[in-house]
Amino acid sequence: MTQDEKLDRLAEIAVKIGVNVQKGQELIVNAPVDARALVQRIVAHAYDAGATLVVPLFVDDVVQRARFVHADEESFDFSPAWLYEAMAKSVGDGAAVLTIVGSDPMLLAGCDPARIGRAQRATAAAMKPVRNLISSFATNWSILSFATPGWAASVFPDEPRDAAVAKLWDAIFAVSRVDQPDPVRAWRDHAATLRRRCDVLNEKRFAALRFRGPGTDLRVGLAEDHRWAGGSVESRNGTVCLPNMPTEEVFTMPHKMKVEGVVSATKPLVNGGALIEGIWVRFEAGRIVEAQASKGQDVFRALIGTDEGAARLGEVALVPEASPVAQSGLIFRNTLFDENAACHIALGQALSLNMEGGCDAARGANESLIHVDWMIGSGQMDVDGITASGAVEPVMRAGAFTLG
Repeated sequence: MTQDEKLDRLAEIAVKIGVNVQKGQELIVNAPVDARALVQRIVAHAYDAGATLVVPLFVDDVVQRARFVHADEESFDFSPAWLYEAMAKSVGDGAAVLTIVGSDPMLLAGCDPARIGRAQRATAAAMKPVRNLISSFATNWSILSFATPGWAASVFPDEPRDAAVAKLWDAIFAVSRVDQPDPVRAWRDHAATLRRRCDVLNEKRFAALRFRGPGTDLRVGLAEDHRWAGGSVESRNGTVCLPNMPTEEVFTMPHKMKVEGVVSATKPLVNGGALIEGIWVRFEAGRIVEAQASKGQDVFRALIGTDEGAARLGEVALVPEASPVAQSGLIFRNTLFDENAACHIALGQALSLNMEGGCDAARGANESLIHVDWMIGSGQMDVDGITASGAVEPVMRAGAFTLG
């Protein structure tokens, strides 16, 4: 199979399984300029599926970095609210959203962490209307990736540019099931497996999860009326979509006041174009009270200082060590991939699909301008489920599910 044929398959999967474009629906595509070849194929498949209009919105790494190097200080408290307001109106009117990621993880290396933090806060505030619509699944949406040269160089720093890009594409195609005989069927079968796992966990109604591994002993209390989700999701417009491609996780809602203990990251976190490594935090009464990082500590501390909820959890997810992403042996430095290699937690906003009746702060749902996943799992991680009566049941051992 040629590279063009594989790209076309990825585009087909994104349209038919990922965002699942419906006849008569508008589609917004957010993408890096390097992903133009994939976007062109997505546009063709979307129109074949009956889309009314496909609107690509491109971003450029060089342009983004130029701001942090050359702009005046006041620039970093500004974000184009008009753009996000327009997107919120379009999504509110029924448009689907497909986002392609692939930025250079080291894009903002050497830039002022204070500027990065201010820009992130401004963008998070401006994006809140459209982010709330998307996170509550008011419409069907999905995220996938494109192997850009900058990203490939970060994953394969010792390879020549073309070889690095080719290797990254091979990895993306493998974990995205593009190389399966029938990728669409493979994704439907995988989504059904994740759904069964969620059903088992929802039946258990655990009150808390306990994570134990190197540098980690963390008890995560679960929100009242929490609900496990994973794989495909039915949006409020009735369309079933697959939000993340790839996806290997099942996830639910922590109680914002009931997280205790210490936890260490097992993979780097890339956020806002900055690399953060060696994260270690301590929680008390649901909130981070100590935070360290061996690299990017200022950026991480700025992140958890975004607002009061940024230092609390909005998601906890279980991912087996046997996942294709983990088995690739790669550190992708891209959250979409790395979060599907390991159990993870997310700082910030809770997700409405993880609580019966939607997010409710009184029942433990966290509120924040951010939602940032970081990885805590490994082949040395054990996870127990704890019932309301205090009974303990193994959920994972050495990174493998023993339950569901």
